[in-house]
Parts: sequence; C-alpha cells; structure tokens
Amino acid sequence: MLFLSITTFFESAAGMAFSVGVVVLLIVAFALFLKRKSRLSVKALTYSAISIALAMVLSNIKLFDMPQGGTVTACSMLFVSIIGYWFGLWPGLIAAATYGMLQLIIEPYVIHPVQLLMDYIFAFGALGLSGLFINSKYGLYKGYILGCLARCLFSTLSGIIFFAEYAGDMPVVLYSAGYNLSYIIPEIIITLIILRIPAFNAAIENIKNMAVKE
Repeated sequence: MLFLSITTFFESAAGMAFSVGVVVLLIVAFALFLKRKSRLSVKALTYSAISIALAMVLSNIKLFDMPQGGTVTACSMLFVSIIGYWFGLWPGLIAAATYGMLQLIIEPYVIHPVQLLMDYIFAFGALGLSGLFINSKYGLYKGYILGCLARCLFSTLSGIIFFAEYAGDMPVVLYSAGYNLSYIIPEIIITLIILRIPAFNAAIENIKNMAVKE
C-alpha cells in the first residue's frame, strides 16, 4: 500500500511538479555555487546540461539486460561523472543529483521516502565524486570508477533495507550486492574499454579544456 501511494504520487501531476521543483532548486544551487567560485557559471551550466541530456539519452539505450535484473546502458554513467571531472566535487555532486531527480521523473519506483533518497539522490549523486580527481593523473578513470562503486554501495544498502523479500533463501547482503554489481561492473568495463580509444579520450580532454577555459 505504501509503495502504491508513493509511486502514484510521483506519477501524478503533483508529484511531477514536486520533482521538477527539486530539479530547478538543484540547478539554481549549481548556478549559485559556480557564481561564487568562478566566472564560468554560464559556460559550466551549458556544458553540464548538455552532458546530463546526453546521459539521459544513453540511459535509454540498453546494451543488454542482466539475468538477475538491471540493465547495462551505453555509458550513461560516464557522462554524469564527467561533470565532476570538469568542474570539481560540488558542481559534480549537484549535477549528478539533478540527473537522479530526472530519472525519478521519468521512471519512478518508490516504496519509501528514504529509499527515494538512497536510489535517486544519493546513488546517482555519488557519480559526482569524480570531482575528487579533477586534477589527478588518470582522474577521469579514477573518478568514474569511484562514482560507480559508490552508486553501487547506496543501491546495495537500499536493496538490503527495502527489498530483502526478493532475496529468498540467499543472504540479503549477497543478493543485493550481486544484483547491483551484475549490471554496474559490466558497464564500468565497457566504458573503460571505450575510454582507452585514443580519439574518444582526446575528445573528452579537449572538451574539458574548452569547458574550463576563461
């Protein structure tokens, strides 16, 4: 009953309005943060919006479905992580949380408010941890892997707390971790292989230089 009421709310006009309002607030927070920190706010917002839009498109391109559930997408997590790699930790976290709210608007699956936070705000928001490696050698690789694993951690905790009934006779920790790793690890591997393509890697670095250039 709780699942039906909360999910129905987010599928309703009021729920959509609420979600859109949160997205707007996150974008405003992003803009205000950038305005305080640099003169690049308009450019940063533009590049971030393009990257989020591309991630949204790629999230709907499903390369394959895993046997346990979960879907491997066409590198959608990379284009969320890139924002932190371009502009730093806080812009990355805010932009990634915004992406999570957009996912909630498009395909809500909510059984509890805390589960909403864990699966949409914290899990997707964790992709912004790539900002920790903005000036690090192989920073995009490190940040992307960290963000994906942190997303997996939040999703696994959500599974342990809210979806234990699906584990059956299996220990719920193993079930939840296995479920989430089964689609996140393949996507990490595929993305890292693509990042090793010289032309692709060079394009990302060139875009970063344009994005952060005064």
